[in-house]
Amino acid sequence: MDWGGIFENTLRAAIAKDAIVFALAAIGLNVHFGYTGLLNFGQAGFVALGAYGTAITVDYYGQSLWLGVLATIASAVVFALLLGVPTLRLRTDYLAIVTIAASEGLRLLLRSVTLGDFTGGSTGLSGFAGDFYSINPLPGGRYGFGPFRYSSDTWWMLTVGWTLVLLATLLVWALMRSPWGRVLKSIREDENAARSLGKNVYYYKMQSLVLGGVIGALGGFVNAVATRSVQPDNYGTAITFFAYTALILGGTARIWGPVVGAMLFWVVISFTEGVLREAIGNEVIPSSFMSTTQVGQVRFMLVGLGLALLMIFRPQGIFGDRRELALDAR
Repeated sequence: MDWGGIFENTLRAAIAKDAIVFALAAIGLNVHFGYTGLLNFGQAGFVALGAYGTAITVDYYGQSLWLGVLATIASAVVFALLLGVPTLRLRTDYLAIVTIAASEGLRLLLRSVTLGDFTGGSTGLSGFAGDFYSINPLPGGRYGFGPFRYSSDTWWMLTVGWTLVLLATLLVWALMRSPWGRVLKSIREDENAARSLGKNVYYYKMQSLVLGGVIGALGGFVNAVATRSVQPDNYGTAITFFAYTALILGGTARIWGPVVGAMLFWVVISFTEGVLREAIGNEVIPSSFMSTTQVGQVRFMLVGLGLALLMIFRPQGIFGDRRELALDAR
């Protein structure tokens, strides 16, 4: 078995595009669930709006990519308001139901024939990332060392992506140390107590939903410029649950938990897939027992088993505190 190749791919997965996208999505969920107690199951919708807000602005309207970033932020704010206005006064489980339904409805809307001229339908959009790579300060060629050798465009994408992760993390760190952040934590613990102290719980929840949604939408922007295309079926509900996995793995309500969790999640996925493919190719696992086409499903089964064991023996994750998982669902 080619253990060298397996470990190289695993190391690359730790800083790759998927780790960035899910780190941003998980940071947004950390604001929602970890600090405020909002059970948002529609983060995939915010990620999709981040990708399509940029793509439609450039591809359909012919505007600058940077105007597309503003459109991304604006669309995430509007989506958060549409989700939050009818549900944030209700119990937590209503928000969960509404957000997962809205996220899936948005995906179906994006792939509909009716909006095909705007969204590209089921085939999506492409060719809109030129402005992003045109300002790449690195000259053409390949740079790096060991397994981390990439083209200049890839390095530019990784640099921008991880800079956004760092800025989002520092923003959350600063806000959660402020009086505003302490109010969010009090709402998570007991919103009736926060309300009795004169805090407008509804508006604080709305602000949290908007902030976390915008951070998640930035993940969609990174995904769009990294792949240079958007396709609606890439923004299914699995994104939300993978982001929750990364959040819980790293530690809920911990500043660096979502980042470390996202990196570890894709490290485990890459390592598991590499080992399975090498084992099948070297007949360590008989082809009659498992084929290479089944590796994609089996790796998630094994990762799911590992996460189940994690939830049994250490539900707070790597850096988390068990008490942070408590959720006031009244």
